[in-house]
Amino acid sequence: MTEADTDILTQLPARLKEARRSQGLSLDAVAKLSGVSRSMVSQIERGESSPTIATLWNLTRALQVDFAGLLDGAPKAAQIETLRAAEVPTIDNLGSGCRIRILSPPEEAGKHEVYELSIAQGGLLDSQPHARGAREHLTVISGRLTIMSGDVSTSLETGDTARYAADVPHRITAEGGEVRAFLVVQDA
Repeated sequence: MTEADTDILTQLPARLKEARRSQGLSLDAVAKLSGVSRSMVSQIERGESSPTIATLWNLTRALQVDFAGLLDGAPKAAQIETLRAAEVPTIDNLGSGCRIRILSPPEEAGKHEVYELSIAQGGLLDSQPHARGAREHLTVISGRLTIMSGDVSTSLETGDTARYAADVPHRITAEGGEVRAFLVVQDA
């Protein structure tokens, strides 16, 4: 075993524990998410047991951390990814009088998507059902709108937020003027 291998094994317990704590997860929660017993997770974090590759893979998936990064001996340099306003992908041909700016990174598509909506007076965004269990969270930055999810509807004004099923047909309609809003789409 090389010195680098020994360093990785020495740092692994602390890195796993740090990843768990940064997510606010208990040992029980990690055990349920990973399928690794609570006692084994605890032993690994204390450095009393060396995990198999399969166990480590299950833990990194449950903790949503990069497998290779967890084992990488060098700390990653801090970075900020910046997209200038002109670089943000925009969709203008979806809905009527609606402009959608895609704020989430491409790799989040189908999981956790974030959008800025600008809807002209009387404009609408009419959506077909997303994946089963999908939900949307919409916050109105300015204006007034109506949301319909399935057969249920509600009106929102500046500062209001609605959370609703997106696995049924749903519609956002601007009422009485232009609307700006943030929309988060979460698939189950």
